[in-house]
Amino acid sequence: MVTPTLASARPLQCVPFAREVSGVELRGNAYTWWNQAEGRYSRGHEPRVGAVMAMPSFGAMRNGHVATVAKVLNEREVLLDHANWSRPGMIERGVRAIDVSEKGDWSKVRVWHAGSRDMGQTSYPVSGFIYNDGTVHFAAAPKMDHGFKLSDDVIQLASLER
Repeated sequence: MVTPTLASARPLQCVPFAREVSGVELRGNAYTWWNQAEGRYSRGHEPRVGAVMAMPSFGAMRNGHVATVAKVLNEREVLLDHANWSRPGMIERGVRAIDVSEKGDWSKVRVWHAGSRDMGQTSYPVSGFIYNDGTVHFAAAPKMDHGFKLSDDVIQLASLER
């Protein structure tokens, strides 16, 4: 029997945490989520509870970052739930994030950092928000005629099995 050691244990990353909390079924590094979501999930630049805030690669944050919106406080402040921000593997809930973009479009934020007990000086770019609104989006499939058509009910049931 192999017993895991601290050296072999991997800290929880932001991606599996955001996927579990939000239900957004995307894989890969956080910086890829914004583009992956196109055509699969609704996207926008307005924070909503349950949405995933997607951040691109930036400075030392080369894999990007994803966090879920836990609460919208006002038009320029939210509370986030996320992992692996302040310390490797650390899960944080109710973390304050402020929109510091010039246009108020959530394209740049500052996020609370537990280690410094401050919002910090760095303003991080944001690609936008991915909404898991329950709408299933399918990529365009090639047209094939097999002599039969699936009813809308069958298609809807198949989408629920994902």
